Amino acid sequence: MGLGQRFHSLEDFLASHASNVDAAIDCGDGSSVPIKGTEIEAAILFADISRFSTRTIGMSPVETLVFVQIFFGWVTSQALKGRPGIVDKYIGDEVMVIFSKDFGSEDPVLDAIQAAIDMSRNDPHAYRPHIGIAFGRTIVGYAGTPLRYNVSVFGSAVALAARCAGIKSENPDGGSPAIALPSADWGDRSFDDVNPPSEIPTVLELHPARTVPLKGFGDIPVREIYNPAAWKPDLTAEERTTFALDEIRANNRYWPR
Repeated sequence: MGLGQRFHSLEDFLASHASNVDAAIDCGDGSSVPIKGTEIEAAILFADISRFSTRTIGMSPVETLVFVQIFFGWVTSQALKGRPGIVDKYIGDEVMVIFSKDFGSEDPVLDAIQAAIDMSRNDPHAYRPHIGIAFGRTIVGYAGTPLRYNVSVFGSAVALAARCAGIKSENPDGGSPAIALPSADWGDRSFDDVNPPSEIPTVLELHPARTVPLKGFGDIPVREIYNPAAWKPDLTAEERTTFALDEIRANNRYWPR
C-alpha cells in the first residue's frame, strides 16, 4: 500500500482508487443513479449475536442500544486487532468486516478466520456470535440515490458469508457453530497454523467437512469451527448492559422522555 497507509473505511478506499465502472443509468421512471465502483478479491466476515431477539425482547430501547453497542465495540476490536480489515457496516445486531490484499492483507481468508477465532475465544460477555466467512470477487461501490449515498461491498461472497453464519449445528442440542466457511475457502490449511497458541485457555474444534444446503447456493461443502466450552463470564452481556446504563444514569447522561 506504500507509506504505511491503511484505509479506515470503504469510502477512503474508493476515493483513492480508479473505478472499474463509472456510469449513470436510467431507472426506467425518469430518475437516474450512479454505477460506480472498484472490483476486488475479498474475504467477507459476517457476525451476529446469538438469540438476539430473545435476549433483547424485554429490554427498553436504550438498553437494546447499549447491548448492541457493547457487542460492536468488542467484536470490532477483535476483528481489527493488528489486521488491515475494514468494517463495511453495522446493521441491527450484525457486523460485516472485509479483508483484501487491496487493504493490506497477505492472506485475506486467513485474516478473516483468525479474527473470527479471536471473537470466539475472547468472548468476555458471552455474546456467542454466529460467524460466517466467504471469499470471492466483489465490488466496492456506491449504493443509494442523490438523497443519500453509502459505500458497501457487493457480490455473491457477501450473501454466502451471511448464509454460513446461519448454518445449524449438527449437535443434538442445536445452536450454531462458532465459525463456518466453504471448504473451498478453507483449502488445505492446517488448524494448528490457523489457530496459534493463546493465553486464553479455550479449546476450539475443527470439524470434518460436511455438505449443507444453503439457500440460493445449493449444497455446499463447509468447514466449521466449534467452541464447545461453556463460557461463564464475570458479567454476561445482559448484566454488562445494566451496569453500563446505571453508570450513564449516575453521570446524568440519560434524560428519558
